[in-house]
Amino acid sequence: MGRITNNVRSEVGKVIVGQLETIELMLTSLLSGGHLLLEGVPGTAKTLLVQAFAGSLGLKFGRIQFTPDMMPGDILGTNLFNFQKNEFTLTPGPIFTETLLADEINRTPPKTQAALLQAMNERTVTIDRQTYPLGDDFLVVATQNPIEQQGTYPLPEAQLDRFLFKIDIGYPSREEEAEIVRRHGGSQGMPKAGALGVAQAASKEDIAQARRNVSEVLASDPVVQYIVEIVRATRRHPSVETGASPRAAVMLSSASRARAALQGRAFVIPDDVKALSLPVLRHRLVMTPSAEIGGHSPDQAVLDILAQLPAPR
Repeated sequence: MGRITNNVRSEVGKVIVGQLETIELMLTSLLSGGHLLLEGVPGTAKTLLVQAFAGSLGLKFGRIQFTPDMMPGDILGTNLFNFQKNEFTLTPGPIFTETLLADEINRTPPKTQAALLQAMNERTVTIDRQTYPLGDDFLVVATQNPIEQQGTYPLPEAQLDRFLFKIDIGYPSREEEAEIVRRHGGSQGMPKAGALGVAQAASKEDIAQARRNVSEVLASDPVVQYIVEIVRATRRHPSVETGASPRAAVMLSSASRARAALQGRAFVIPDDVKALSLPVLRHRLVMTPSAEIGGHSPDQAVLDILAQLPAPR
C-alpha cells in the first residue's frame, strides 16, 4: 500500500507542486468508495491535479464543464433511434468514464446536479428504465469556486452528503509558487498531464487488491464509539443547526480504514479519525444564523468537538 502511495505521489508530483495531503485524500476516497468536492479559487491547478491523478492510476478520465443551460441528458446520454438496426441504441454521455471531473458543479441548476446522485451512490445510471453499471473505479471529483456567487446554484444537502470529502484547495507557499513558475512559466497555455510525463504507477489489480486490504482493516469498538461520539456531538454543538447524519459516521469509519491501510497498518487508530474528521464533516454541517453572522465556520465546530472529546487509548 505504501508503494502505491509513494508511486502516485511521485507521478503526480511531475505536474503538481505540493498538495501531498490532497493526493492522499484522493487515494483514500478511491479506496473507500467515496467522491470528492474540491473548493478553491481559479488557477490553483484543480483540473490538472485530477488529470494527473487519473493518469497515475491508469483510469479513464472524463470532464464535464457545468453550465446553467445544461440538462441531465447532457450528462447521462440518451437513446437515439438507429434506422439501420430499426431500434433505439444508447449514446452514452460523459458520465461513462472512471474518473469524472465535474467542473464548477455549482454553475448548473439542482435538476442537473441531481443527475449525478444515483451514479455517486450506486455507481449505476438509469436511462429510459434501463440500468447501466459504471464500475468499481468510478470516482466523481467535483470543483467549485468559493468566491463567485453570481450565476451559481448552492449544492443541496442531499448532493453534498454524497461527497466523502470536501477539500479546501488553498494558495501554495512562497517556495511552492516559485517552483510552479520555474516549471510552467515558459509554457504556452495550460500544461497537460500527459505531455509532462505522468506514467501509470499502479494497475487495476493493484487498486482491487488495495480495496481488499482496506476491507480487512480492523476498527476496534473504542474507535467505533469515538467516531459515533464525534458525529453525534455535531448535533449538539451550539453553533450547528443541523448536524451530520449516520451516513457521515459510516463514511468516516470507511475512510479511516483506508487511511490506515495506506499507511501500512491493519488497524485504525484515533489519529486516523482526527485527521479525516474535517474533510468528512465540514460540508455536512448547517450552521445557525447567529453563528454565520458571527463568522463561525463548520471547521471551527469540528475542531471544538475534537478538542473536547477524549480519544480512546
